[in-house]
Amino acid sequence: EQNNLARAFKVFDHIKRRELPPICNDVRQKHRLSIDTLPPELKAPFPLDPIIPLRTKTTKEFQEDMDRATQSGDWREVRDFYLTTFESFIEINAAFKREANGLFNTIEDSGVNAKFVNAVYDTLLGTPQDIQKSNNRCFCLIAALSEADHHFLVHWLKRLSARRFRQLVERLLQFISTRLFPGDPDELPPLSKCSWWIPSATKVLSLFNAANSVSSPPIMPFTDFYNITLEHIDFMEEYRIWQNHGNSNRFSFCQFPFILSTVVKKAIIQKDSEQQMISQARQSLVSKVSRRQRVDMNLLFLNIKVRRAQLLSDSLDELTRKRCDLKKKLRVTFVGEAGLDMGGLTKEWFLLLVRQIFHTDYGMFTYMKDSRCHWFSSWKCDNYSEFQLVGTLMGLAVYNSIALDIHFPLYCYRKLLSPPTVPCDQNAFVGMATATLEDLQQVMPELAHGLGELLSYEGNVEEDFYLTFQISQEEMGIMKSYNLKPGGDKIPVTKQNRKGDPASPPKEVEMLVCGSPELDMSALQKAAQYEGYSKADTTVRCFWEVVLAFTLELQKKLLHFATGSDRVPVGGMADLNFKISKIDVPTDWLPVSHTCFNQICLPPYRTRKELKHKLTIAISNAEGFGLE
Repeated sequence: EQNNLARAFKVFDHIKRRELPPICNDVRQKHRLSIDTLPPELKAPFPLDPIIPLRTKTTKEFQEDMDRATQSGDWREVRDFYLTTFESFIEINAAFKREANGLFNTIEDSGVNAKFVNAVYDTLLGTPQDIQKSNNRCFCLIAALSEADHHFLVHWLKRLSARRFRQLVERLLQFISTRLFPGDPDELPPLSKCSWWIPSATKVLSLFNAANSVSSPPIMPFTDFYNITLEHIDFMEEYRIWQNHGNSNRFSFCQFPFILSTVVKKAIIQKDSEQQMISQARQSLVSKVSRRQRVDMNLLFLNIKVRRAQLLSDSLDELTRKRCDLKKKLRVTFVGEAGLDMGGLTKEWFLLLVRQIFHTDYGMFTYMKDSRCHWFSSWKCDNYSEFQLVGTLMGLAVYNSIALDIHFPLYCYRKLLSPPTVPCDQNAFVGMATATLEDLQQVMPELAHGLGELLSYEGNVEEDFYLTFQISQEEMGIMKSYNLKPGGDKIPVTKQNRKGDPASPPKEVEMLVCGSPELDMSALQKAAQYEGYSKADTTVRCFWEVVLAFTLELQKKLLHFATGSDRVPVGGMADLNFKISKIDVPTDWLPVSHTCFNQICLPPYRTRKELKHKLTIAISNAEGFGLE
């Protein structure tokens, strides 16, 4: 039957031979609907070489048919059109393709008469119910298409207008909800005859979700794909089906997580973790009893004992030693303190650990103020055990229904979820998501903007930018250089190669974590030290008034003038040990700098205007005025 149907779709064979890269995880579901799930009438054999019949109906003629049917109440002609058109792909091609027998091989143009398609769809809602049901078969046909065909469809769907795209998504969601909870069950055919309706519609909806995901920016918020109706079904039964029948063709909404609201997902995780906790505790108890050993109730829990003074090291040791107990319910004890953990001590343990791990002084993460998220520090990336602790901590928090005050960019979570794994596949390598310029935008928007301008620059990139495939960063007071590709320090960035090498994402990520270009001069003002001046002196007050009013570009130049770099260190502005010193020279002298000491030396300027003029000249011509 599969071979017969494949021959019937011979007109699409040239697509199936194309090797297209995967564009969205939702399109690449491992547990897809098999062709065997099609109803018998859609699996009838077709001629080996189908000839698409010639259709000549225009949009105007179709609208005239609709007008006559509305006025007379005789829908036979319209009914025949819909029933015939959506009978098979051959008929669909005949009705809607601009060239009935024409081939297509581009994601840019579907070759479809979009105006006619829109007219047929828009008028469908005004037809009798028996006619509206005719498009259900179209869902099944689309769901059964090949992977290559789905790739084309996704790209065509994202070219729809936002209004039309949203309208179709809402229609699909409504279709699923109505079939789950029909207002009048007698209006629908028996479940045995329409069991493919919901799976097919959900699969088609996943194509829209894929199109939305690959669109930049997304056409509509991802939350608009949630079907709130699913909060009222037995979603734990859906989850059980997915767990137990993962390698079969049995449908479950859990195969399509984009349609499940956060409420459902959270409930599934909580109930599943509770069941696993009970199961783990029962196994431990049975094991003790079977060996006739004394039963200790502590074996039912993941018991973490830590000292407050050595919170991080103790927690790391405890979690490392008790990895086999991680799925038991968590119970925390602080050494030397009385009290039974009824949830409060667990929350306190998470809170204190997160504060210590994510504090910039600890060095594992840096906080990006502009994007308001944490990112990985480069100079402590060799201590993988502590980063593993962060992952374990996040997993334990979710498992024990604890919310953490952690702010990672969305890319981190996309990397954790790429590729998606099914319950039966525990060996898949996670974290294959490649970082893009859009991902960088979430962490360092200024740097992303600069790189975007570099990519779109129309002039001579090599001569005007004078860049190589090497980056430099300060680590613990030492400037270190890294090549983004082998021999990168000797390879100039040109108009031809400026997109870089997509095969080296680790080095690109390393570039991202070398420091933040975002400046907070107010923080620098608070942390500044003075020599020969006090913060109340006229020169100092004028200095900060001028600096805080500078553009971002001038602020970066000032930082470079004073420290030798326009990047903020891991610990923030306070770690610069920035100093303003007094030099007893005439005020017509320009400010000078000691970059190795992060110091600016100022004559005793008396007016804001004079200081601004001299400082602007100095930082704009920094090469000639340093004391190095």
